[in-house]
Amino acid sequence: MIALPKNFETYPEARKAGFLRMKALKDQGQRVVGVFCSFVPTELIYAAGAIPIGLCAFTEEPIPAAEAHLPRNLCPLIKASYGFALTDTCPYFYFSDFIIGETTCDGKRKMFELLDEIKPTYVMQLPPSKVAPHALESWKAEMVRLRRQLEEFYDIEITDEAIREAIRRKNHERDVMLRFMELGKLNPAALSGYEIGTRLDASAFSFDLEERCNKIEARTREVLESWEKNVKGTESRRPRLLVTGCPNTGVRDKIIKAVEEMGADVVCFDACNGLRDKLRKVDETKPVMDALAEKYLDITCSVMSPNPQRLTDIGDMIDQYQVDGVIEIILQACHTYNIEAYEVKRYVTEQKGKAYLCLETDYSQADKGQIATRLGAFLEMLG
Repeated sequence: MIALPKNFETYPEARKAGFLRMKALKDQGQRVVGVFCSFVPTELIYAAGAIPIGLCAFTEEPIPAAEAHLPRNLCPLIKASYGFALTDTCPYFYFSDFIIGETTCDGKRKMFELLDEIKPTYVMQLPPSKVAPHALESWKAEMVRLRRQLEEFYDIEITDEAIREAIRRKNHERDVMLRFMELGKLNPAALSGYEIGTRLDASAFSFDLEERCNKIEARTREVLESWEKNVKGTESRRPRLLVTGCPNTGVRDKIIKAVEEMGADVVCFDACNGLRDKLRKVDETKPVMDALAEKYLDITCSVMSPNPQRLTDIGDMIDQYQVDGVIEIILQACHTYNIEAYEVKRYVTEQKGKAYLCLETDYSQADKGQIATRLGAFLEMLG
């Protein structure tokens, strides 16, 4: 039996429930691997008989504890994630067997060194460019090393067939999530961007892939039937927005919810927790390690340089989702997205002829009023 943290009784009820749920899984012998990024091939984790669980944190609550070790002017996602680990207040980190990190940014790379002092942390070495010579070969070698790490850690053999089955299951999940997100193509909008984001985030903590897909498919049918019956054929004057940039969960209330309450519809997301991982699937016809390497090197995160596919994808989303304006969210100290924002702005305004707003923020509420003012002005500009 695995013990709960010493200060468990002081936790809020929702967090207690998370701990008890994870404890029940661990007591049944379930393997759990913590991950931080969409570059980590979760198919290998499933093939190892484990479940991957996201550890990125989206609240300012643990940041003061993290700042005892980390600089104040660091990305809030990094500080919050480390703070939860440091204080034993995240059930998913607490019950993870070990952690898989990746070298997507300098801040996370150095944070993982500190995290390894708390729990074993394996770091994948991501090539800085997908077009560089030997980039794909290097990334495939990282996939092979991760496979061996999982085999050694759990004292198991991961077969190609187990990986292929995990690929099929994950591709099915991508299809299901993509169909749900493509409800944003309906005009007038069928549901809020706030619901799209919160429902997808919540689904990640349903650890049974089949159950997760069934719930999302049911909601997709429900929304589509309601739209066909009650909304189709009507007109809406609400501006349609695309949100791009950094992971937006930690700022969803003060940006996405706020702009929708002002009279806009957020209809699609180009982000880690949006369409980015779901547009392209793993090729099921190729050798499994080749297919995984190709898929996961093709993610259009700003850490890749150059990164033209991201602009192409944004352009396709603008057309397919009938977007009127683009809001880019930059988390404090995220240098790659902040620099790439110039290219995104130039592409959106000059090539696509759409309005663009860039918001640099963190998890605090200190800039809530300023953001609301800028959002209001942006919507006025859209008319």
